[in-house]
Amino acid sequence: MSATRREIIEQFIPASPFARHLGIRLERLEDDRAVLVMPFTPELVTVGDVVHGGAVSTLADTAVMAAAWADDSVPEALAGATVSLTVNFVAPARACDLTAEAHVVRRGRSLSFCGVTVTGPGGTVVATAMGTYRFG
Repeated sequence: MSATRREIIEQFIPASPFARHLGIRLERLEDDRAVLVMPFTPELVTVGDVVHGGAVSTLADTAVMAAAWADDSVPEALAGATVSLTVNFVAPARACDLTAEAHVVRRGRSLSFCGVTVTGPGGTVVATAMGTYRFG
């Protein structure tokens, strides 16, 4: 295997059936950072026009994974998982596209600790999250 983690995640997100189902797309990927967008659809609503917290959490989780894989190392295996995700909902996301910006706070040998901010239009923060991602 000679592909870097960054090359792998760039291919993985568009190919992921669940990410595709939610419309999640990778907007930007750079060292230890990832920006993902989830467009609004009526299927994401929990009540009224409020985007379901599970959809917001899924976007944050996917952003954690992308940021964790955003480096130029060659992985030992094509394996990894989120082992912890804490989401704080700050404001309702009402019938709007959402953007998640994730960054690696600390990268260890097998664990990456990541912070995420999920925003709506105009940069309004709707959620923040901290996630731990394990490789291998």
